[in-house]
Amino acid sequence: MTLTLGYKASAEQFAPQELLELAALAEANGFDSVWVSDHYQPFKFTDGHAPFSLAWLGAATQRTSRVKLGTSVLTPTFRYHPSIIAQAFATIERLAPGRVVLGVGTGESMNEVSVTGIEWPEFKVRFARLKEAIELIRRLWVEDFVTFEGEHFRTRDLTVFDKPTRPIPIYVGAGGEVVARFAGRTAEGIIVTSGKGMDLYREKLLPAFAEGAGKAGRDASQLPRMIEMKVSYHRDRAQAMEDTKNWAPLALPAEDKAGVDDPRELERRSKAIEDQAHRRWLVAVDPEEHLAQLEPYLQLGFTELVFHSPANDQKAFLELYGKEILPRLRTRSG
Repeated sequence: MTLTLGYKASAEQFAPQELLELAALAEANGFDSVWVSDHYQPFKFTDGHAPFSLAWLGAATQRTSRVKLGTSVLTPTFRYHPSIIAQAFATIERLAPGRVVLGVGTGESMNEVSVTGIEWPEFKVRFARLKEAIELIRRLWVEDFVTFEGEHFRTRDLTVFDKPTRPIPIYVGAGGEVVARFAGRTAEGIIVTSGKGMDLYREKLLPAFAEGAGKAGRDASQLPRMIEMKVSYHRDRAQAMEDTKNWAPLALPAEDKAGVDDPRELERRSKAIEDQAHRRWLVAVDPEEHLAQLEPYLQLGFTELVFHSPANDQKAFLELYGKEILPRLRTRSG
């Protein structure tokens, strides 16, 4: 498959209008796609942002003309009913035909609990809700008068009147083998994030994805395998290291983030380990060093690399990366 190179629009770091300008700038600098997260609350309170992804994507369809646009990732199961996501993405796709991807996941408590007041359920329940949601969304995109009687969601004679012009791909975010296997079996692609140890991708996620695809009679090598690459690329190494502190929460162990639904508390916990933030990032100052860092992920067979920079000066990052890294990656991939 052709290697595609994307930009992660940092919705937790920038206000909506600035983020929109950055999406247009990414397109102008040669990126193939722009992906936005869907958070109600950011990972940090101070200087944090959390624009509404669905409204923002609608605007992005009009500020760009070429790049693929998607969520990485959205949870269509708690603060959203899947029927609303079906309607929203049908509209977004109508505004940018053939350029839209719905990336979904099982969710994080911080984005759902404070909004809905629910008790955060165990993974088994979250996964069951996601499977139901995807089934309902797909039916609403192609059928009229959908009556759905699931364990978690129900509709009665429901129609999305402005359906997508063509099927919208659904990518599933996976952090473990169960969801990766499900993605291989039913989704149009998988989404994972970098910085978690190569064995996770090599020994667990990608084999599970291939296994799921094989059991469904699909060829995993023909399905998109997307990875969000956490990269801090700057001429000055000290600045590249300092930039990673903006995303210190990523360096917290999973058990320190589980169940936290207040960005002030997450920020407090992150402050104590911000000097370790760089461990989740590929920090580099020249192209050859950086390409060597990226090579193992290419060798594993990832087909879509989406680059997330922690820098406050995203314009400088986009211009430098578009000039020095994207062309080299494309040459390398043929």
